[in-house]
Amino acid sequence: MLALSRKKNEAIVINNDIEITILEVKGEQVKVGISAPKEVPVYRKEVYLQIQNATQEAVDADGMEALKNLLG
Repeated sequence: MLALSRKKNEAIVINNDIEITILEVKGEQVKVGISAPKEVPVYRKEVYLQIQNATQEAVDADGMEALKNLLG
């Protein structure tokens, strides 16, 4: 993991087309702005993990249904 220090209104650029800017710092909370192309999905980690879990559950359920159909 790369750890960088940034102040308010300073930014980080990733892969020439994603910019992360520190918008505000209040106590222990930091407001971050992310500018990225529309085709690049950006999620909070907890939402990303929920999506991954739901996708895996759907794949597992489809796999079990296919196996049941195969076995008759």
